[in-house]
Amino acid sequence: MAVCVFVDGVSGSAPQMHKRIFPTHQAALAEMAGWLRELGVREVALESTGVYWKPVWNALEGELGLHLCNPHHVRAIPGANTDLRDGTRIAELLAYGKLPESFIPARWQRELRDLTRLRTRFQEEAARTRNRMEKVLEDAGIKLGTVASDSFGVSGRAMLRALIGGEQDTEKLAELARGAVEEPEGGPAVGAGREGE
Repeated sequence: MAVCVFVDGVSGSAPQMHKRIFPTHQAALAEMAGWLRELGVREVALESTGVYWKPVWNALEGELGLHLCNPHHVRAIPGANTDLRDGTRIAELLAYGKLPESFIPARWQRELRDLTRLRTRFQEEAARTRNRMEKVLEDAGIKLGTVASDSFGVSGRAMLRALIGGEQDTEKLAELARGAVEEPEGGPAVGAGREGE
């Protein structure tokens, strides 16, 4: 990670640019924070590249003023694109109040958003797994879906466990239903209850 610090000159002297490269593990981030403190840095701008900015943001949040910019806006400025060059541009834009910033919500909002996104991914994965299981059951000629509103409700899961255990007697499987089991056309039910599990 390239870090460039733009320090105002003293008594009319030219501004100074300090540059260093830091790894992104926790110890290096703590070292970087100490270096910024030594230089008297109060404001920090980061480029929002993927998720790589987040550990740096978390390490400095609450201690320094933080600003996040879109890399496409910064790279629109002509010139060679290197990490140090980009860092220099970002430092200069921040110093002169020209940095195009992105909105970053408060930490509690970011954490809540991460949790809700994770919950959504788990729900989507659960739905994909249920669909795959339904296909396997259909391929095997086991049509729980025709006799149960939910093949993975209480009764459906009990029947699935019995099937996995080797049970093939349809009457014994039907006894596992917690409610009324509908008999499909053409024969006895193999499935689960309709109690709205």
